[in-house]
Amino acid sequence: MKGGDMTYSTKDIPAEGLSACWKSPSNIALIKYWGKLGGQLPANASLSITLSNAYTVTRVAASRLDTPGSGPEAEFRFEGELNLPFSSRINTFLKSVASHFQYLPDVKLSIESGNSFPHSAGIASSASGMSALALCLCALEAQFQGKEAGAPGFYEKASSIARLGSGSACRSVYGGITVWGRHHDVPGSSDEYAVPLHFDPHPLFSGLRDAILIVDPGEKKVSSSVGHGLMNGHPFAESRFAQAGKNLSGLLAALKSGDWQVFARIVENEALSLHAMMLASDPWFILMHPNSLLIINKIEEFRKQTEAKVCFTLDAGPNIHLLFPEEETERVATLIKSLKSYCFNDKVIEDLVGEGPKQLTCR
Repeated sequence: MKGGDMTYSTKDIPAEGLSACWKSPSNIALIKYWGKLGGQLPANASLSITLSNAYTVTRVAASRLDTPGSGPEAEFRFEGELNLPFSSRINTFLKSVASHFQYLPDVKLSIESGNSFPHSAGIASSASGMSALALCLCALEAQFQGKEAGAPGFYEKASSIARLGSGSACRSVYGGITVWGRHHDVPGSSDEYAVPLHFDPHPLFSGLRDAILIVDPGEKKVSSSVGHGLMNGHPFAESRFAQAGKNLSGLLAALKSGDWQVFARIVENEALSLHAMMLASDPWFILMHPNSLLIINKIEEFRKQTEAKVCFTLDAGPNIHLLFPEEETERVATLIKSLKSYCFNDKVIEDLVGEGPKQLTCR
């Protein structure tokens, strides 16, 4: 068989084929990456928390092609339904990574995927979906090599492959807190793949909660690719990249010390800076909904009245992620209840920091 520097023949693929199945979570960035370099590389380092309850399960079955070398070919089903548009996107992605997996040109892949959350729930499904697919591809390669998934270099490669499908997906390959992008305060950090946080955060952050307030579950007004592209030539781009680097250093210090006030200030500054960059781009985009602003004001009022440890972040859309430590769960529950009327159909998704992807038994 062949994988890395090992040789193989498609004749070694059993008649019933090979398969891999992974469950991989979404993540929410606290330090935002906004702007790309060539090769799907980030213009600045980012930091995220990996979620637990919002995840994708993907199963990939590989069988021999009648004409070896003519692939890869893939058929994609989402939640049991054949999805031709996404099959096209997946085939394009597979061709782009074929040089990284020497078995891919010789196989046909049957891909089945499904989410634990509604596809239009306002949670970035590309992070969980592409990371799950990358993990399956790497697990198939491990089978070709006669290795166990998770051997040295496995997650690093899976993160790099996930990045090529969706930048933020590279961070979902690890649990807890993850950093993607080279940064002087993060040993071993790289633009090509994400790395887990190199120290144990203060206990205050070990059980961090994320209540996702779904203000609008619809499609984003602007795709992430277009949004990143607007940073090219943006008048404030270089200042923004410098800000992100400084904020990452500050957030790392807060995570070590347990300083919630600094943590909250930086997280909210990052979220609002991302939206400010879009407001100042050409063309400009308003990504928030009026209710997003109402919720942010309500959070600030609640915090002043109660001194509760709670803060917010947003991705490039209108939905609010309400972050708070486990010890504040009961007190923040009253805030969440009061905010439901500003959400689409009172929709709130309760989540928390998770342990990362898991390999499942294929059925």
